[in-house]
Amino acid sequence: MKKITFLSIIVVSLLASCKKDLPTIGGTAAQKLANEWWVTLDQGGTPLTPHLKILTYNTSANNDSIWIDDAHNIWDVKFKAKANFNDLTFSTTDSPNEIYPMTVTVTEGKILLNAGHSKSGNIVDSIHMKIQFSDDPVPGTIYDMNGTARTRFIEDEY
Repeated sequence: MKKITFLSIIVVSLLASCKKDLPTIGGTAAQKLANEWWVTLDQGGTPLTPHLKILTYNTSANNDSIWIDDAHNIWDVKFKAKANFNDLTFSTTDSPNEIYPMTVTVTEGKILLNAGHSKSGNIVDSIHMKIQFSDDPVPGTIYDMNGTARTRFIEDEY
């Protein structure tokens, strides 16, 4: 009996000594704003595009900015916007486009938690912004960009 108890103590000690104290891995500063989105461009309530995918994600500096990237789906833009991670808002004025020479201005940028519905009716976050492109054929044109979070469910894809 003493051998079994001694052997049990050794096994438990060995297993306990193998426990690794791994660091807690945190997210990025932008994780509350980061997502893929199905959006449309509207002007005065008139839809101008079908649902197209854009992305919002953190910058490598992991600071107070996010990237807004249309993944070559709308205007060929990728630009940075200042973000307020507490109230889920973002905006920028004359942000340089990384794809070709022009600038983008965004006002009223906001993520609304659980305020949208995917194509199949799932409750998802929604995104809204007013956006202006410096190379627009009609200077000063402001578009409404509205959409919902991408779920990656087949029935929600556009």
